[in-house]
Amino acid sequence: MIKTLEWTDEGVVMIDQRLLPAEEVYPVFKTYEEVAYAIKEMVVRGAPAIGVAAAMGVALGARNIPTNDAAQFDQQFQRVCDVLAGTRPTAVNLFWAIERMKTLYSNLKQDGLSLPEICNRLIEEAKQMHDEDVAINREMGANGAELIPDGATVLTHCNAGALATAGYGTALGVIRAAVEAGKKVAVFADETRPFLQGARLTAWELHKDQIPVTIITDNMAGHFMKAGKIDCIVVGADRIAANGDVANKIGTYSVAVLAKENNIPFYVAAPISTIDLQTKSGEDIPIEERPTTEVTHVKGAQLTPEGITIANPAFDVTPNRYVTAIITERGVARAPYKETLKSLVQG
Repeated sequence: MIKTLEWTDEGVVMIDQRLLPAEEVYPVFKTYEEVAYAIKEMVVRGAPAIGVAAAMGVALGARNIPTNDAAQFDQQFQRVCDVLAGTRPTAVNLFWAIERMKTLYSNLKQDGLSLPEICNRLIEEAKQMHDEDVAINREMGANGAELIPDGATVLTHCNAGALATAGYGTALGVIRAAVEAGKKVAVFADETRPFLQGARLTAWELHKDQIPVTIITDNMAGHFMKAGKIDCIVVGADRIAANGDVANKIGTYSVAVLAKENNIPFYVAAPISTIDLQTKSGEDIPIEERPTTEVTHVKGAQLTPEGITIANPAFDVTPNRYVTAIITERGVARAPYKETLKSLVQG
């Protein structure tokens, strides 16, 4: 299994996804500030992976707070959480993970544990969240595999695989589970401009697993759907609103509209932690604007004229009317999503 990130006594080890597929490098991030940098600069990306990384960052930050004074520790712990929460605004798993760590910290203080004991428990919680994520992805994969026909060609957008999670993957987890169930599955992967997560990361993962994959540019998806080459579409999500609107990598909305036009099922695979019942609809989801250099340059080579205006939203929102089903570890939700998602979240 691909090790996206891992807790060690030295710090948080992450595969540097910016360097793939050319280099497979695993740097160690030794402070919470370094973990925050890794999240913000896309060393680690994908909503579930960001959440686990943030939890490990909180544990690392708490362990390194240089005081035994409870009040000062409180202040610095809050600072750690605030810095990590400020890294990326769209993926709700980030905030879910930080809140889980903050709640544990508060409960352990009320129980009268010492600061060293609290720090050890925070570390164990972050490691548990890592293991839980892998298990959740496998359960999600099993639920979604039933929706993939034998012999299907599946289109996916961006990277919602092991690299976007603690391991196994959401959308790619569904594909992996279908293959493990004995189904013959091939994948068409959009390259996913401007960061090329499909071309660099999804292709790298699937090639490692010997799952047939064909890379297409983003503007080819409609052509292959119309030509009857795509049987279904599976993508991940960074936040799902209470009404089933889905925020995912920019370009997902276009794929969903094309799928609807061509009568192709459009599935979203995401853990319960990605469902945000406090956000009523996609209109309320904040959309991160990334640096313009991601559009103007590739590997240092300039593509656009100097001084040109650039827009670079990292995500778009797909309205629920284009979503055939939402696959989670607790089951598969279909419209009306306000009812079915609430039922899944509340368990």
